[in-house]
Amino acid sequence: MGSFTNAGSAPAPSAARPHVVLLASPGAGHLIPLAELARRLVEHHGFAATIVTFSGLSDSEALPSGILDSASTVALPAVKIDDLPADALRGSLLVELIQRSLPSLGTLLRSMGSTTPLAALVPDFFCSAALPLAVELGVPCYVFVPSSLTMIYLMRRIVELHDDAAPGEYRNLPEPLEIPGGLSLRRAELPVPYRDCNGLAYAQLLRGGRRYRRADGLLMNTFYEMEPAMVEEFRQAAEQGTFPPAFPVGPFVLSNSDEETGASAILEWLDRQPARSVVYVAFGSGGALSVEQTAELAAGLEASSQRFLWVVRMPSLDGRTCVFGTGGGDDDPLAWLPEGFLERTRGRGLAVPAWVPQVRVLSHPATAIFVSHCGWNSVLESAASSVPMVAWPLYAEQRMNAALLEGALGVALRSRAREDGGAVAREEVAAAVNELMEGENGLVVRRRAEDLQRAAARAWSPDGSSRRALEDVAAKWRAALGAGS
Repeated sequence: MGSFTNAGSAPAPSAARPHVVLLASPGAGHLIPLAELARRLVEHHGFAATIVTFSGLSDSEALPSGILDSASTVALPAVKIDDLPADALRGSLLVELIQRSLPSLGTLLRSMGSTTPLAALVPDFFCSAALPLAVELGVPCYVFVPSSLTMIYLMRRIVELHDDAAPGEYRNLPEPLEIPGGLSLRRAELPVPYRDCNGLAYAQLLRGGRRYRRADGLLMNTFYEMEPAMVEEFRQAAEQGTFPPAFPVGPFVLSNSDEETGASAILEWLDRQPARSVVYVAFGSGGALSVEQTAELAAGLEASSQRFLWVVRMPSLDGRTCVFGTGGGDDDPLAWLPEGFLERTRGRGLAVPAWVPQVRVLSHPATAIFVSHCGWNSVLESAASSVPMVAWPLYAEQRMNAALLEGALGVALRSRAREDGGAVAREEVAAAVNELMEGENGLVVRRRAEDLQRAAARAWSPDGSSRRALEDVAAKWRAALGAGS
């Protein structure tokens, strides 16, 4: 079965403290908020915490060093997955990796439980296959969801849609799909696996959603003011016993002190810019633009005449907008920018390859707006820094996030692609950026972003909604151990 690897530098959990085991699916976008949750459980609620990670996916990323000061980590032994199809989707690989790692996880949990009381198992939402193991061990199981409540609402709707379906029968979600809070989603705005009931991933979603029903609760990386109607919707479902209670306990955002820097030149450049003058452009660790779209974005930024900081990644040559696990090679992404672009924008623009310390950039006084793919971590980081967004979704649930940000929250403007589905034109890029920086509609959006930032700060204040929600969960875990609340 292989041996376990202690990957963290934190001390071993004390036997005197109840122990929470958190199961992380690969990828920094999932690991970082889960690690933030672990830290809150340790520092605010007196638990010991261990983060369990998987081995075997090439794009698994290490956590920033400072974030693991409170929790320890253990890596499960690698399992064989090279027998899977070469073109298997990342989600399918994850599901299979996790399923094949369950025996090792069971061994680890039994070993931990023999030395310290296990208060709870908290699997990441991709790891719902671990739920039966928690039941077998008699440990409360709360699924951690690093995305929005709206995302889980989609899964819940699929489960409810099939409550009276015959085995093997699959039904599509209605179009448009009406979302609590007044949002109406077209099928094209749903994550790809939710669009077609005949797709292989749809059956996986249904199985996962049915497992969620057996969880004791869901820990959500959101906060009340971010999705108020959705929080009330899930509260009613829990009262009726149709779905586990959902606890909004976010936002979990890295602090400046935890984020790896290594980018002093970027921060020094920002220090030289006027307050609220810079357009920050980044599409996440997995997002990619086509060669044509990269050129149009460059031309649009140039035409806007605004100052900008652009994190440039290698363009996609095959049309894919998600490039997790494909590797970046040694090529220079800046070489793909239009000829003369860097020279013409020198002084007011800075293009950097691949990475910046995003939390530091968003919280910097010079940063005004964020041209973003609308990944949920980026959304929360933007909200925490009161930075409004030009929403430019690429994959996963990002189109749905963009609809939520623009339609329900009013903290973003959308970039509009051509009617034929082609690239966002340079004129549209410049217009969207300038409207958000200087226009009347942009002023309204900027003010709403400030309101959301204040709400995000309140959520984790001493009497904030998210802090109280996590206190409720911690009290349930202590009570289950017989330690009282």
